[in-house]
Amino acid sequence: MKKRLFLLSALFVGVTLCAFAKKSATKTPEPKQPKYVFYLITDGTGVNTLQLAEYYRGQCQGIIGRVPLFMCANYPVYGVSATWCTSSDVTDSAASGTALASGTKTYSNAIGVATDSVTPIYSIATRVHEMGYAVGIGTTASVNHATPAAHYAHNRSRHNYYDIGSQLPGTGFEFFAGSRFQLESAKNTPENRKALEDGCAKAGYTVTKGLKDFEANGRNADKVVMFQDADIDNDDMPYWMDRQPGQVTIVDQFRAEIDFLYRKSQQKGYKGFFLMNEIGGIVDHACHSNDAAAAAYEVMAVDSCMRIAFEFYQRHPDETLIILTSDHETGGLTLGRQSGGYKLASDVLKYQKCSVYEANKHMKELAAHKGGFDKLAWEDAKAQLAVDFGFWEHVKIRPNEEKRLRELFDKTVSGDVADTKSLYASNKAFVAEALRIMQDKASIGWTTGGHTAGLVPCIVCGVGQEQFMGHNDNAEIARKIGRMLGLEM
Repeated sequence: MKKRLFLLSALFVGVTLCAFAKKSATKTPEPKQPKYVFYLITDGTGVNTLQLAEYYRGQCQGIIGRVPLFMCANYPVYGVSATWCTSSDVTDSAASGTALASGTKTYSNAIGVATDSVTPIYSIATRVHEMGYAVGIGTTASVNHATPAAHYAHNRSRHNYYDIGSQLPGTGFEFFAGSRFQLESAKNTPENRKALEDGCAKAGYTVTKGLKDFEANGRNADKVVMFQDADIDNDDMPYWMDRQPGQVTIVDQFRAEIDFLYRKSQQKGYKGFFLMNEIGGIVDHACHSNDAAAAAYEVMAVDSCMRIAFEFYQRHPDETLIILTSDHETGGLTLGRQSGGYKLASDVLKYQKCSVYEANKHMKELAAHKGGFDKLAWEDAKAQLAVDFGFWEHVKIRPNEEKRLRELFDKTVSGDVADTKSLYASNKAFVAEALRIMQDKASIGWTTGGHTAGLVPCIVCGVGQEQFMGHNDNAEIARKIGRMLGLEM
């Protein structure tokens, strides 16, 4: 009896495998070549980072679970991707940016060069521009920061900002957008920044600063570089939760790029457009600071852009490909922590009214108004923490938590404690402690202030979307896009 059952089981398995093999041998039809490509990157964003924003939005509405109105959750393909580079399983933005841009992996810090640090690696953007696609490169960070730079420049080190920026005009790409040109410390002068802008102008670019300037002078230009307002002295655009009326936002920038590139693509000689936008460029910065509220709001800005891209897809469904992925995960974010039990209280973050970067700025301004931190009283600092983090009135602060805040405040005043530093920020110790308390109240944990090897999302809609289902790799994502556009990869 057992022998008969074994033979029947073996026969069933054999038939099943043969059927699977026959199905696998059937060639999948080649997808149609997309005319409009949206290659969107949200820096430092792991799967949990997206989930944080989704759960936060839901919990603020009294909903547990996924939120149908969250656009990213409604795209037809939701896969994941690995991000390792040739020098480490934990990559940086330069190496991963190069892999995403070109389909070739390299070492950390490398911008568009092979592992020998010399041989150039050419991006899809560069190659399709030669084929007749209008090309746009955008970011919420500086236009010569690692991720955007990987799509147009070649340099052994991402930190050679001036050299990288000087390569931008020679690309001939139709649209660039970002905060401004960033410069390394040794070259960080207004004269050098102006020299880079002048180089763009000499190459035929109209350089605009602010939304009004773009509307007046950039919208109908031949080629444009769109920067934020000149009076914002920062290498990044403001966090979404810190934005002020009239400032250029990622949504403004994204809409401007789409409109500009679409009109350009309809002109004689153009085949379509290729838009790479790091719409979540400073999600990474928020995660380096372990600032869950700022990260969640940045992801919601990303989601707004995904909605705009989807609206374009609905008008051109047979010609559009939209891909959102990330270069790496930052922070080792966990949704839930041992101290909080089996619960997530992300809705507590609604009482945080600004990023920790802005909260620290507020505290420094308050101290300056009082004549310095040595003149600042605890009650004044406490009142500012109440405004920025909702402490005491909305977020219950235990006596031991207030004691710790007061101790760090006193040490800040006396100069006995150093600022708490992350990769992109330096905060007063008691302000950093206030942020840590907020994470604890929300039952959100962080394992690092750096990058991790965690999986990142790969969210896709449009022509050839089925190719991105399941488990991807950053370089393979680029190779799939390239092959769809007719490139040898």
